[in-house]
Amino acid sequence: MRVNAARFKSSTSFVCALVLLTASLAAAQQPQMPAASKTRIVLLGTGTPGPLPDRSGPATAIVVNDAAYLVDFGPGVVRRASAAFRDKDINALEPTKLRVAFVTHLHSDHTVGYPDLIFTPWTIGRRVPLEVYGPKGLKAMTEHLLEAYRVDIETRTNPDGNQREFPDGHKVNAHEIGPGVVYKDANVTVTAFATKHAMESYGYRFDTPDRSIVISGDTNPTQATIAACRGCDILIHEAQTPAWLATRPATFQQFAAKYHTRTAQLADLAREAKPRLLILIHYNALSPEELLSDMLTRYAGHFVVGRDLDVY
Repeated sequence: MRVNAARFKSSTSFVCALVLLTASLAAAQQPQMPAASKTRIVLLGTGTPGPLPDRSGPATAIVVNDAAYLVDFGPGVVRRASAAFRDKDINALEPTKLRVAFVTHLHSDHTVGYPDLIFTPWTIGRRVPLEVYGPKGLKAMTEHLLEAYRVDIETRTNPDGNQREFPDGHKVNAHEIGPGVVYKDANVTVTAFATKHAMESYGYRFDTPDRSIVISGDTNPTQATIAACRGCDILIHEAQTPAWLATRPATFQQFAAKYHTRTAQLADLAREAKPRLLILIHYNALSPEELLSDMLTRYAGHFVVGRDLDVY
């Protein structure tokens, strides 16, 4: 059989180039963390309101030394934390150690894991109240949840109850916040900044001894996000691709234009904010691969498409 040498050489070069591109994209997506870092980011949930089985609801853990600080508590938060404890050997995410959390806003996909976070760690042994920080409305939400589970609480804490020896573990200290420093301990300083969403909403900057991390929450691009980062180590931000948006109803497209961030907008924001690493979570795209491809055409900085249980 005769082979056209020029065509063979051309096709071979194309295949080689494709293999190299695929390998480089795969390498770019591997979680990277400085070996000496004491601060880790664990993506507990990268999802959206859609019930995708491989993407739990929005939840991120900042782990410093042996303490975990959660941002948002979407569906599946405690089980994802347990998986990180078991499979990633992250002791701070053993569920009874989940004691401090922040919420960006009170939309259901960011909060339906709240009763899970309150009660599940308590039923297996958490003995201290949960400390939660977030926008106005958080106290009322907390009070109503505790009332909704009143029969459960009374049953577990009565003289025959199996939580009677540690009744404080279901309690919650809810702190309603504004912009500025909202939390500080030996591991971290947490600063809230106002963002632009359909309700009162905040992003958070975490400053630890070795890293600076900014989490946007759901938001249209804002100068406050850029100012909070300004060369931060890691910016964690939502994104939506134009190809995916084109499949949505006009009403949602109008909503997204006001309250969410398209990939082109995120690329512009990241070029100005200059994070060392940009992590995309809470993304809507035709697929993670489509999101990756779209961002590659728009942003030359270091970024990754986050997946549940990635550690950075």
